[in-house]
Amino acid sequence: MTMRTRTLGTTGPQVSALGLGCMGMSALYGEADRAESIATIHAALEAGVTLLDTGDFYGMGHNEMLIGEALRAAPAARREQALVSVKFGALRGPDGGWSGYDGRPAAVRNFAAYSLQRLGVDHIDVYRIARLDPDVPIEETVGAIAELVEKGYVRHIGLSEVGAETIRRAAATAPVSDLQIEYSLISRGIEDEILPTTRELGIGITAYGVLSRGLISGHFTADRQLGAGDFRAMSPRFQGDNLRHNLNLVEALRKIAEQKGVTVAQIAIAWVLARGEDIVPLVGARRRDRLTEALGALDVTLDAADLAAIEEAVPPGAAAGDRYPAAQMAHLES
Repeated sequence: MTMRTRTLGTTGPQVSALGLGCMGMSALYGEADRAESIATIHAALEAGVTLLDTGDFYGMGHNEMLIGEALRAAPAARREQALVSVKFGALRGPDGGWSGYDGRPAAVRNFAAYSLQRLGVDHIDVYRIARLDPDVPIEETVGAIAELVEKGYVRHIGLSEVGAETIRRAAATAPVSDLQIEYSLISRGIEDEILPTTRELGIGITAYGVLSRGLISGHFTADRQLGAGDFRAMSPRFQGDNLRHNLNLVEALRKIAEQKGVTVAQIAIAWVLARGEDIVPLVGARRRDRLTEALGALDVTLDAADLAAIEEAVPPGAAAGDRYPAAQMAHLES
């Protein structure tokens, strides 16, 4: 495996071609082992992964503290290469419930102060609101992040899960490095308007959900039991007939992967990598073995025939079910 690099847009940093999404180490996908999580972060850094993605609301700060612990224990050279991307703004209660988003400038500064402390760093490399606050113009939120950039607390401004109009308004306010948004073989909604807009404006994409929360990893089975705290237990794509339909797509993809001598996960990640040099996939590995598998995608070359076969097996719009429950879909722009 040879780690390549990509640049987050025209204003962002150079990062590894794959990033590590750390959310599953703290929340939403069942129990995770703390020691294994830290070992996985260390293994990623050792392999040349530089981009670590988190959110201040993942496990109510647990994920940031986990990353901070991992960075403190890493060799100095590896720690210095790490670039941390943080999402903020989600409002939660003591019971773990969700109650909207706060993008007011005062809140932006407040969220950043706590993140810096939990991570144990003097700056955040990429900072972004997780979802648009409908009550606060994006210009105000981005303007507040820009002030943090001026003061040295943030290096680059990012966006998350917003539509083309909001991207344009944000970019007109201050330089935006990248948009973080779901993008995979079965989540291709960005291709119509959002991706052309980011490319026009020189904004990169950090793509999360490249394995659709494990659905197209090749490891998920129809009889898998999900705990009450697992997001997938209420995700439409993991329910009943939707799940059976989607797993049939995975089996079609598996045939192509086997012909190339790779795994389903590797071909799914390689497909995202092949969509453009401006796209950096985030892999949500919680264990070192899953990380090793994901990194193997860097050695997978997809030619025109491969891409055509993948397109035939999993055409755009083939997935059954929305990517979030209805209440959460209401917070997303398209």
